[in-house]
Amino acid sequence: MNSTNASKRQFLKAGLAIGTAAALPGNLAFAQDKPLVTLRMSSTLPLDANSAHYVWYSRFAQNLKNAVGNKIVVNYFPSDQLGKESDVVNQVRIGSVDMMISGSSIWSTTVPEIGVLDMGYLFTGLDHSARALDGKAGAVLSKLMVDRIGVQVLGWAHSLGARNVFTKNPVRSVAELKGIKLRVLPVKNFVSTLRYMGAVPTPIPFGEIYTSLQTGVVDGFEHDAPTALAGKFFEVAKYCALTQHIYNPQTPVIGKRSLAKIPADLQKPFLDAAAEATGYQRQRAADMERDAFEKLKGLGLTVSAVDREALRKDVAPLWSEFTAQYPAVKPVVDEIVAARG
Repeated sequence: MNSTNASKRQFLKAGLAIGTAAALPGNLAFAQDKPLVTLRMSSTLPLDANSAHYVWYSRFAQNLKNAVGNKIVVNYFPSDQLGKESDVVNQVRIGSVDMMISGSSIWSTTVPEIGVLDMGYLFTGLDHSARALDGKAGAVLSKLMVDRIGVQVLGWAHSLGARNVFTKNPVRSVAELKGIKLRVLPVKNFVSTLRYMGAVPTPIPFGEIYTSLQTGVVDGFEHDAPTALAGKFFEVAKYCALTQHIYNPQTPVIGKRSLAKIPADLQKPFLDAAAEATGYQRQRAADMERDAFEKLKGLGLTVSAVDREALRKDVAPLWSEFTAQYPAVKPVVDEIVAARG
């Protein structure tokens, strides 16, 4: 067995104790100091430079180290090492897992109103998402999370670009989307959006996308380009239709019980480190999407434009259905639409 690969597997299996220390080159000395607080942070995505989660986390870790040294250590566990997102959500609520970074979508399983962010064609782009979620819309949703389940949003970061449709066979028009089995997140408005688009949405955990494509369980999936690159999904899905249907935010959170573990005088630098990491990750998102598409094309991905205006009209009924079911989100939608500029 290759000793280098074996060591790497052992390192990942144990979780990445990289918070403010060991993950960052030159900082191993900090690991010798006993931290005041040690937290665990879960991510479903792989440890990869193209991961929206890791871009946020690595910046946060550096910020935190600069601010408080080794007083707070956040150990990062990628690739569902602490469990599937649906399970980790509850662990964050009760404090057995301290922090999590994920798409906002999974939180709609406990706070249904958060699903408003998954409605197709709600946002026109990343800049629009940032404007809206830095304002009243984001504040309302963050308060729902704290009040309803005791989980604090640390920032509304970006997905690394729009979610598009990646398939094993070409999809060059809206008509060719009809009947295509696509992996989607197992949450209500992702399923509804793809159904209104004409596809057959198939909820599957992230970790099963590759094998589901290989075995024909699905014909494709929908995600942003950097994630398609990081997951090596281009190896089995070599076509992309630029549907740009969802710009759901990536959402780092901490449970209320876990935040209380942090001494009062360290909470502000902790929260400030998270806020700056959100701004940094947002700044990188568009460039990372562009670079990922270039790499994917170089690896054989064929990209096609489709009629997004037609898809927007197809998805429109979902908005009225969802706001009728959850009237509290109607003002949120109004704020988001007003932020289009």
